[in-house]
Amino acid sequence: MKLKTLPYIFSVCKLTDATGINLRGEYVFVGKTDEELSLVCPLEEVPANTTARVDGWKGFRIEGVLDFSLIGILSKLSGILADNKIGIFAVSTYNTDYILVKEENFERALFALAQAGYEID
Repeated sequence: MKLKTLPYIFSVCKLTDATGINLRGEYVFVGKTDEELSLVCPLEEVPANTTARVDGWKGFRIEGVLDFSLIGILSKLSGILADNKIGIFAVSTYNTDYILVKEENFERALFALAQAGYEID
């Protein structure tokens, strides 16, 4: 399986409302529940109405379009990273999954995944 590294440093944020979210950005992940509004975006695009944030995430995506019938993809990736004591923040889209790790763990994460047979681009 091929993993594509992303060229940004991301921030994971909690917002008061959706104003200021740059939906035209290349990478924007928004999640809303009855309790919160969350945003993952490049560090430079964090809106002013952020009430909490954790900066310094780097990430990669699983290349290609994943069929919904596939089982265990995130589990395998997160298991390898957990075995190497690397925490993750996962985001799923219709097509694929994205995994973010803290910037200081990024190279170690890529090494562990390459050692496990993943192709890194």
